[in-house]
Amino acid sequence: MKYLFTLLTLCSLTVYGQDAKSQAILDKLSTKMKGYKTFYIEFSANIKNTSNGTNETETGKGWVKGDKFTASYGENTIISNGVKTWTVVKEEKSVYETDASENDDESINPKKLMTIWESGFKNKYEKEDKIGTEAVHVINLYPKNPAKVDYHTIVLYVSKATNELKKAVLKSKDGTTMTYSVTKFTANPSVEDSIFVFDSKKYPGYKVIKD
Repeated sequence: MKYLFTLLTLCSLTVYGQDAKSQAILDKLSTKMKGYKTFYIEFSANIKNTSNGTNETETGKGWVKGDKFTASYGENTIISNGVKTWTVVKEEKSVYETDASENDDESINPKKLMTIWESGFKNKYEKEDKIGTEAVHVINLYPKNPAKVDYHTIVLYVSKATNELKKAVLKSKDGTTMTYSVTKFTANPSVEDSIFVFDSKKYPGYKVIKD
């Protein structure tokens, strides 16, 4: 599960600058995302590495409201109220509590997935393609500080018709490819604030570990 909650920062060559075509698409996508007070997302994630035989797929879902989010991925859950973040690992019966600002720099969550392109990356328009029958823009992201990270590229697939993120593919230096596919997106659902707060009563017997 380490890869599932690892920071989605990447590394590559530094020769690429901001591409006018890709930047315009990403700016439009950012404007659209910032217009939502809340959103709900369902996704699938595949982790594959041919050299070690890894090929795992899980499904996840999450809710976002401002700086708050909660998400489940397989049997694990991550909850953040914007101040503190709790990562619940069922297999260990443990809950890891960190400051939200620290966790935001080190983890993947629905909010991060849907805004990953906004800072720390250079971008380049690659091509037009299709996911099934849907036409998409394919945009590559490269980190501005490649020496400090373990990944070299993020490939974004953005719908031409709806200007929504449909898929993100993360490519790491060790040959691991992580593919996140958005299977459902709902804008501005009604969300109770209580789901963004860790409730120890729901996890009896779990050990809370504070960082």
